[in-house]
Amino acid sequence: MIDYNKLFSLDKKLTFIVGSSGLIGSEIANAFNSFGSKLILLDIDKDKGIKLEKNLNKNISKSIFYEFDCSNLSNIENEIHKLIQKNGCPDIFVNCSYPRTSDWANSSFSRIKLKYLQENIDIHLNSYSWLAKVVAESMKKNFKKGSIIQLSSIYGIVAQDLNVYKKTKMHENMTYSIIKGGIISLTKQMASYYGKYGIRVNSISPGGIKGHIAGKKIKQSKTFIKNYSLKTPLGRLASPHEIATSALFLASEASSYITGSNLIVDGGWTSI
Repeated sequence: MIDYNKLFSLDKKLTFIVGSSGLIGSEIANAFNSFGSKLILLDIDKDKGIKLEKNLNKNISKSIFYEFDCSNLSNIENEIHKLIQKNGCPDIFVNCSYPRTSDWANSSFSRIKLKYLQENIDIHLNSYSWLAKVVAESMKKNFKKGSIIQLSSIYGIVAQDLNVYKKTKMHENMTYSIIKGGIISLTKQMASYYGKYGIRVNSISPGGIKGHIAGKKIKQSKTFIKNYSLKTPLGRLASPHEIATSALFLASEASSYITGSNLIVDGGWTSI
């Protein structure tokens, strides 16, 4: 008889989380820690990373933070190999990083420059692609039937609805849709290739998440929250923990027959 509780357990599993100090990454870390996984926390923000490590290790030491810059493409393969050599090959690899340049806010069609587009695709889409490939090859070499999870977005599936930005200082982002659509395509292609090795590759596409505006320190305006919520069947934005539970499902044996999928967590946004 199947023990369904064990299917969600991550006990004795090693997880690497890139972008672990962010809004989504820290919630994923908390969720995975609760279900028994040992965590390698990777983020460029050293202060937040150390704080997260301490919080997770209050009861039992299972988490280790390493400062990690995924936008440094010339060195990420070498750095990830060092981490694998020191800590072991991960059973689970989650990338929820959000690397972007300082001019990210100028990515609207009316303001973007070719340089902005090229640089952000390079550090975001290309870092996601190369990290996933390097980790998958390590899993294959070490005979790990692992799970790779990448964060995309509903804006990798559908266009941005400009109505939600009315009477706000927010606007559409050309680069974001290109990057997130690419991550979904990468997920499907990797699932096709690595399936024969027992490696599952999936992506998660969240809808709007309540929090700060990417590229800025300010939070979303009340007008944007209202505009967005009115279009969403569930009538609200997501909370970070609702993305974390989706990642938990895809990481665990509860999703053992799921690969090449893009799990949409959007409160029904893309259904209408």
